[in-house]
Amino acid sequence: MEDYIYYGELYDLYQQLFTDKQRAYFEDYYFQNLSLGEMAENYQVSRNAIFRQLHIVTSKLEEYEEKLQLLKKKRKLEEISRSIDNLDIKKKLEELI
Repeated sequence: MEDYIYYGELYDLYQQLFTDKQRAYFEDYYFQNLSLGEMAENYQVSRNAIFRQLHIVTSKLEEYEEKLQLLKKKRKLEEISRSIDNLDIKKKLEELI
């Protein structure tokens, strides 16, 4: 379950870097909870083709995060925001997040 949350967070940040097909497969699998078999039937491709594309996307998500660290920075900003007492500054910071 932690993988689903982690990949979902990464996907929110990096989804525009993927093809329409990759986004559709990822969203069906991780957000709609469709099985590989259901997806293969819906898209008229093999289960293995779906599996390979999902593996490519998750590998790329990890690679992008390793290089860009957007999720790490977002979490750090959220942590800083929680510790700020000044409501005006806190609001401005939360708008950036």
